[in-house]
Amino acid sequence: MWLSYHMLHREKIFMAKEHIKPSIAKEACVGGKEFKKSCFGYPLSIFFIVVNEFCERFSYYGMRAILILYFTNFIGWDDNLSTAIYHTFVALCYLTPILGALIADSWLGKFKTIVSLSIVYTIGQVVISISSINDLTDHNHDGTPDSVPTHVALCVIGLALIALGTGGIKPCVSAFGGDQFEQGQEKQRNRFFSIFYLAINAGSLISTIITPMLRVQQCGIHSIQACYPLAFGVPAALMAVSLIVFVIGSGMYKKFQPQGNIMAKVVKCIGFAIKNRFRHRSKTFPKREHWLDWAKEKYDERLICQIKMVTRVMFLYIPLPMFWALFDQQGSRWTLQATTMSGKIGAIEIEPDQMQTVNAILIVIMVPIFDAVLYPLIAKCGFNFTSLRRMTVGMFLASMAFVAATIVQVEIDKTLPVFPKGNEVQIKVLNVGNDSMTVFFPGNTVTLDPMSQTDEFMTFDIDKLTSINISSAGSPVTAITEDFKQGQRHTLLVWDPSYYRVINDGLNKKPDKGQNGIRFVNTFNEVINVTMSGTVYEDITSYNASEYQFFSSGVKSFTINSAEIPAECTRDFTSFYLGFGSAYTFVIKSKDDGCPEVKEFEDISPNTVNMALQIPQYFLITCAEVAFSVTGLEFSYSQAPSNMKSVLQAGWLLTVAVGNIIVLIVAGAGQFSKQWAEYVLFAALLLVVCVIFAIMARFYTYVNPAEIEAQFDEDEKKKSSEKSNPYTTLGPMSQTQM
Repeated sequence: MWLSYHMLHREKIFMAKEHIKPSIAKEACVGGKEFKKSCFGYPLSIFFIVVNEFCERFSYYGMRAILILYFTNFIGWDDNLSTAIYHTFVALCYLTPILGALIADSWLGKFKTIVSLSIVYTIGQVVISISSINDLTDHNHDGTPDSVPTHVALCVIGLALIALGTGGIKPCVSAFGGDQFEQGQEKQRNRFFSIFYLAINAGSLISTIITPMLRVQQCGIHSIQACYPLAFGVPAALMAVSLIVFVIGSGMYKKFQPQGNIMAKVVKCIGFAIKNRFRHRSKTFPKREHWLDWAKEKYDERLICQIKMVTRVMFLYIPLPMFWALFDQQGSRWTLQATTMSGKIGAIEIEPDQMQTVNAILIVIMVPIFDAVLYPLIAKCGFNFTSLRRMTVGMFLASMAFVAATIVQVEIDKTLPVFPKGNEVQIKVLNVGNDSMTVFFPGNTVTLDPMSQTDEFMTFDIDKLTSINISSAGSPVTAITEDFKQGQRHTLLVWDPSYYRVINDGLNKKPDKGQNGIRFVNTFNEVINVTMSGTVYEDITSYNASEYQFFSSGVKSFTINSAEIPAECTRDFTSFYLGFGSAYTFVIKSKDDGCPEVKEFEDISPNTVNMALQIPQYFLITCAEVAFSVTGLEFSYSQAPSNMKSVLQAGWLLTVAVGNIIVLIVAGAGQFSKQWAEYVLFAALLLVVCVIFAIMARFYTYVNPAEIEAQFDEDEKKKSSEKSNPYTTLGPMSQTQM
């Protein structure tokens, strides 16, 4: 997994196998002096590389864990736009490794490429951290940025630099680590990649736990709010540490000059074959067995045969992007789904962006279970569970993961409140007076005791809401003359038959991202100010309500200030535990001694579907990853020529990028009224692709590239021997000929 903790296997397996065969002899050593420092039989230099990788992965995954919530909560983008930007970023991270490989192989070499792009990477992390500082443009100190485009511009610049940095160094760091070993150290090299893989897992797992915890902290200079600068700043600091550690080990590294890139040769050969075939498209020219055979006029047969093997595997890659389209939604749609759920699991409270760690934990458990238990058990049953069959099962499991996500989403939708639509209005009556009140609606009558409200919002057609009247025992009837806005929720605040106020709630959906909306109603005669967890409710007038302000889960402290409150009264209060996605009205009333007391009323109930219900879908997607991603790279390696591993690596990364582009298209073009419908669409699409892939795999013939290349080597030796001793080609000579 290179670009999300759930992809860590792609990196380890491809990198490990990429370097089992020594490539050191093919490159010229720079500097003339090779350091032999070792520790426990390993080159000392690899320890710097492992620490570098741990810090870099911590930096990347920590930043990405909170990215989708940063888009929605801080910048204010809606779910669809946030999802689109998120997957654009991921796609770029999978496209830039190709650029990094070209730079390293053709120009700078691995060491200079890693250092140069790590600097770019670090700058990007710092820029995105700066973009999350609210006070950067909040000149009037109201808690809201005055120039959101400035923050957006900095965010985009930072993400672009990070995509270039993380993608560019990705194919270089692991390869550079493999270069540090000598001939005959294949065993140590293989163990190094296991350690390297452990560093990736550790960095991703720890960061996806820590950075969400930092995000929910409160910080700020003039206004206190979610601490995104700290949550982004720690990964930025770790990236700087990663760069420093890597540079410190510079004197111990074995560095090699760039020797050119095989991808360029492959592209040129394919281009020449297509061009040559087009030139000889006439029927007068005999057909050739394979379209790549049209490159024989310029390229040797070995290269053409190697490219044939690669293109056969590349053809199987065509359906694969659909898998990644589903897989990478763990960090976007699934995280947004978690924000509509309750994170209270027993004594533990989980943030929505921390649910991603479930995959990181499960992957460590499931890989050895699959390798040591499941696959051997299937083999003992006599079933030939080939690589392509495993990948097909992986695609099916990913589809089922989205079926599970659909079921969870349906359960969430059942708990969501009904909001007014079209010509409808919703009204709730809140009696904050000292007498019972009766309110007459068309076709409905409501009687409320003092300090009480209706159980739920009542829905009316605005055209039929012709009259509303208020009365109390011994008092005349008062008609409500204010207009209600269609499509809105309203609170009818009453405290006397002759006095009322119609308040437009301004909430037409549950609070976003699992936050809780709190507003205050002032029943004092003087203006009241309230400060709750650093957020100020200013100048709440008599018998009026403030706007909703939003807070994360937990117990909140608040302070009430008013000139009417006696000095000896307590002004500090604490709320009950706020869950996820709720809204409340806190009514401030005066006791007999003039001191304030607070009465709470529920406007929107908190989320009740627990985040633990997401575990089955995470379990299925993790099993899908093990069966599909890990096996896919093993299959690609086994079917690729020894010098074409990087070409298939680039092709594999390209399928991930295309998968994220598919999500972009669906999120941008598909306007679904229900989120579960989008999940069903993705599950159905992958199921169809799974069937297509199974058919393609049925007709694939496995090859052994090593045997084919060995045959070429043998043929070349024979030709070389014939050239050096031409007489070996002559037949036996007779005595007469002599």
